[in-house]
Amino acid sequence: MSLSILSAARLDSGCFWKEGKITKSDRWSNKQLLVRASIASSPQSLQFARKKSEKLQKDVRVAVLGASGYTGSEIVRLLANHPHFGITLMTADRKAGQSLGSVFPHLITQDLPDMVAVKDADFSEVDAVFCCLPHGTTQEIIRGLPKKLKIVDLSADFRLRDILEYEEWYGQPHRAPELQKEAVYGLTETSREDIRHARLVANPGCYPTSIQLPLVPLIRANLIQSKNIIIDSKSGVSGAGRGAKEANLYTEIAEGIHSYGITRHRHVPEIEQGLSEAARSKITVSFTPHLMPMSRGMQSTIYVEMPSGVTVDDLYEQLKVAYQDEEFVALLGKGDVPHTRHVRGSNYCLMNVFPDRIPGRAILISVIDNLVKGASGQALQNLNVMMGLPENTGLTYLPLFP
Repeated sequence: MSLSILSAARLDSGCFWKEGKITKSDRWSNKQLLVRASIASSPQSLQFARKKSEKLQKDVRVAVLGASGYTGSEIVRLLANHPHFGITLMTADRKAGQSLGSVFPHLITQDLPDMVAVKDADFSEVDAVFCCLPHGTTQEIIRGLPKKLKIVDLSADFRLRDILEYEEWYGQPHRAPELQKEAVYGLTETSREDIRHARLVANPGCYPTSIQLPLVPLIRANLIQSKNIIIDSKSGVSGAGRGAKEANLYTEIAEGIHSYGITRHRHVPEIEQGLSEAARSKITVSFTPHLMPMSRGMQSTIYVEMPSGVTVDDLYEQLKVAYQDEEFVALLGKGDVPHTRHVRGSNYCLMNVFPDRIPGRAILISVIDNLVKGASGQALQNLNVMMGLPENTGLTYLPLFP
């Protein structure tokens, strides 16, 4: 009896096989473990053998503005395995001249351009932009970008359609009102057709994403009352950004819960804008956010009233229908509780609905990773839609657990 050892060597026209023979006795006498295997190469796979300095060309050239922040670095992490998007420009004013690997060592293996100041950025080799700059700085920068660029803005600067409301909540006038008219609010699962034709997409905030995904389908179906909606949300500390702030020090955050922005959090008008649009009437919510002693993750617990005759089973079935074909939103089995640890590092939103002890009320729970579905992952999902690609491209990372 003999075994075949197969090896493959690539020819320009394809592959050919070389076959050798070894007897069963030879195998055991030499104490060798033999595996029958084949190795096939293609012109595409051979590109990875090039020198590191020779960058793999991709279809869409991407700029990341504000790459030294959490959302910027998360964009870079997600793009590492994207087959069509390649980074050609990164900016970070305070880190100009540095490599991203020196700022975020977990990204040191990536072949990336050094960061430059925004004022020195050359957009001639760019097709699309992820803008990860702080609110209040983005409007003028985006107004000055070439009109050919597709832009996803992760700041709050274009989320509110009413520029006077923006001024009220953000404390400064809107500096690009002409762009606000064309900006599309980018909650992907509810607005993908508008996103598909947009040049500028305002990426939703993390809290509004976790809140609107469970509420919008129920409001549209008139299954919950538009009054007395109470929202209790909790976020990992990365949601507060990377800037050095006393309130975000370890000793200020660890071993406790930190409520903030009570009645005046800047995401309130964004939440109410989305819910009011779904209801086609003004909705006002009670919203209280909290920082939790964890780096990432977000949970929104939402208390709602149901009209007479509506049951929790009706809410469950509506959410099931709304999201049965959505890859990144999952309704859990009845009675199963969503946990933030089950979405960590992923673009998924898990949700469920439960009966309250008070008759006529229900409790909704949704969880996301605030840096992925709540920011950079949804931004990539939106750019995929804008570019006509399957929206899960580069986003099929499973959650990290434990």
